[in-house]
Order: sequence, then structure tokens, then C-alpha cells
Amino acid sequence: MTETKKEPKVVGTVVHYYGHPHVAVIRCKGDLPLGAHVQFLGATTDFEEDIDSMEYDHHKIMFAKEGEEVGVRVSERVREGDCVYAAI
Repeated sequence: MTETKKEPKVVGTVVHYYGHPHVAVIRCKGDLPLGAHVQFLGATTDFEEDIDSMEYDHHKIMFAKEGEEVGVRVSERVREGDCVYAAI
């Protein structure tokens, strides 16, 4: 029996990062719920965490839809162009 590995699903891309409040703006390429476990991956970025705060137009939200740009609080620095994957 062969084991097939699932490819990680891209749920968004970082389009901006605000350093002082540690907030990444993510353009969603799929649905993204609050509390989701995600991986930020780029040339010099690689960490996983749960999304514990998410805002759209300065209002807290529980769920982001495909195509929306949302702000999420992050624990480490991210860079424009970093991919956001649904962590497996």
C-alpha cells in the first residue's frame, strides 16, 4: 500500500506587514476561519500558528472569504509575497 502525501492548501498571500502592531494583511485565496492553524512560508519566513485575531475594514470577524484582504495578528515578522498555507 502506498501512502499519498497531501499537498498543503494555499489559503492566502501576504500583501503587507505592519511591524509595530505585528499585523499581516492577507489576500485570501480560500475561506479562512478564525482559529485556523496556518503556516507562513517564504524565502526567509517559515513558522506556524493559530489565527487568534482577524479584522476586515477595522471590524473583528470570525471568517474571511476568498478574495477578501484581512488583517491578522502574527507572532513573527512576515514579508510581502509570503504564502499562507492551511497547516496539516
